Amino acid sequence: MRDSRALLVRSGTDFPALRRRRTTILQVNLGYRCNLSCVHCHVNAGPTRTEMMSAETADLVIEVLRRGHIETLDLTGGAPEMSPHFRRLVREARALGVTVIDRCNLTILLEPGYEDLPAFLAEQGVQVVASLPCYLEENVNKQRGKGVYAASIEAIRRLNRVGYGGDSLILDLVYNPVGAHLPPPQAGLQDDYRRELAARFDIHFNRLLTITNMPISRFGAVLLAHHQFDDYMQLLRSNHNPANLDDVMCRNTLSVDYQGYLYDCDFNQMLGLAQGGAGRHPHLREVLQGDKDGEPVYVADHCFGCTAGAGSSCGGALA
Repeated sequence: MRDSRALLVRSGTDFPALRRRRTTILQVNLGYRCNLSCVHCHVNAGPTRTEMMSAETADLVIEVLRRGHIETLDLTGGAPEMSPHFRRLVREARALGVTVIDRCNLTILLEPGYEDLPAFLAEQGVQVVASLPCYLEENVNKQRGKGVYAASIEAIRRLNRVGYGGDSLILDLVYNPVGAHLPPPQAGLQDDYRRELAARFDIHFNRLLTITNMPISRFGAVLLAHHQFDDYMQLLRSNHNPANLDDVMCRNTLSVDYQGYLYDCDFNQMLGLAQGGAGRHPHLREVLQGDKDGEPVYVADHCFGCTAGAGSSCGGALA
């Protein structure tokens, strides 16, 4: 079977060249351990993964935040809350006035030892971005496992009870398509989510973010297994929208892995495409010496996933 990484990481890609702007968002992967193993997960995270950030690397993240130019700390995983350094990073960042995003799978809030997380997140004013790939139970369980939908609904209820989904505490939900399709228009789908979740469960959220499934890692392997990889890549290419190039997340976001190494985005991190291009493996320590403004972005064929249609980023649709 062909390897999706080998197919995507090739010289001569015709994706347009990009350069970075000033870094305002530091997206930090705290490790690949997770309580779930989702089909669409581009990180291949799961309960058996052991790669986790050390205390020393967490200290370095805090040192970079103290330099003062980072506006947002975006914590991801795996389940970032499973890191022993998660709460310390949140407290330190918030004390510095940095916005903190927790990319939460929702079900972690129900796990033993994590039941107080909604109160902690609310106390710190953390923005929660939570995966709920559909408002229908069958589709969610198909992507994320049996029982995940019910657990996710209960987790949203707990977040709502401490104030999330209102004016002051932000709860955004994330939609990923089931299968090899582009997301539908974000605004219309957001209206559907809002109506259905309120009617069925009386739960509320702030925004819906639609994110295109990237043809890498676990999802890429599924595409290959079903002989859909080439067709999906053609779908992304044929829907390339140059207008989205100005707002793709690699322009102002710097991705950091659990060891402190730098990438232009989370997807490049999973493909091992180091920030700045081949032949280097820059580390977070470099950010203490200066920003990456003006440096080239490492682009490859999977980047068409961010520009196809309405575009896709960690903040949802671009257009």
